[in-house]
Amino acid sequence: MKPARSEFIPVRGLQYHIRHWGDQDAPVLFMLHGWMDVSASFQFLVDGLQRDWHVIAPDWRGFGGSDRAGSSYWFPDYLADLDAILMHYSPAAAVHLLGHSLGANVAGIYAGVRAHRVRQLVMLEGLGMPATQPDAAPARYAQWLDDIQKPQGMHGYVTQAGVAARLKKNNPRLSDERAAFLAAHWAAPNASGAWEILADPLHKLPNPNLYRVEEVMACWQQITAPVLWVEARESELLPRMGPPEVARAEIDRRIANIRDVTILMVENAGHMLQHDQPEIVAHAIDSFLD
Repeated sequence: MKPARSEFIPVRGLQYHIRHWGDQDAPVLFMLHGWMDVSASFQFLVDGLQRDWHVIAPDWRGFGGSDRAGSSYWFPDYLADLDAILMHYSPAAAVHLLGHSLGANVAGIYAGVRAHRVRQLVMLEGLGMPATQPDAAPARYAQWLDDIQKPQGMHGYVTQAGVAARLKKNNPRLSDERAAFLAAHWAAPNASGAWEILADPLHKLPNPNLYRVEEVMACWQQITAPVLWVEARESELLPRMGPPEVARAEIDRRIANIRDVTILMVENAGHMLQHDQPEIVAHAIDSFLD
């Protein structure tokens, strides 16, 4: 495995854990992880890169080694955190930006809002969420009000092996070796000795704001950078959009808002395609990025 090193920097009042791979003088590639994940999730993808890159990957606020916000987590905060991180490491030059899942959604919107800051964009499983209707708002607000009154906690595991087994249950494609590596970064022993996922339990609260896909597409229409759109053939996200033909049509409708896009479908892979087929994804990234 390629060695990683850690750094902590202040980002909007929080200490952010930043993971680095590669020579500091190499071209920079920023990687943004998904929900309930950590930056170490990109290890296998980084190992597969054949070109020299200085990969910089933060743990989002409330995940991994980064500080917890101590209150609700709002999507715009990810955009503001990313803006601050890019300003820290690349204050003048446009960047190569990659995101997976939540990270891809953040990166896609950011690339439209701050088009001059993104040179090229890679979106791994950045499908977004199912579209919502305004009449769902009352129930969503009520659910949020109810849930913020309940104590939130993360499930504990007796051993690190138990964490690895959970990861393999979520993704049967994971090898024992990869599951053990991820478990060591995805969780850590708490004060009682149980292994606990490194995520603020408040992330589990529902977002009281509805997902408004038309606004997302409006941002995507402003992207000027070339985009590599990567999907997994067996993604667990797609069925949430509806029956297969309806879901496919909806995703294609969304992609059509990106003016310069290259599409890659990765076979024999699920949503965590950077774990399932890291070599294929890494080769596509190396070929796409200038």
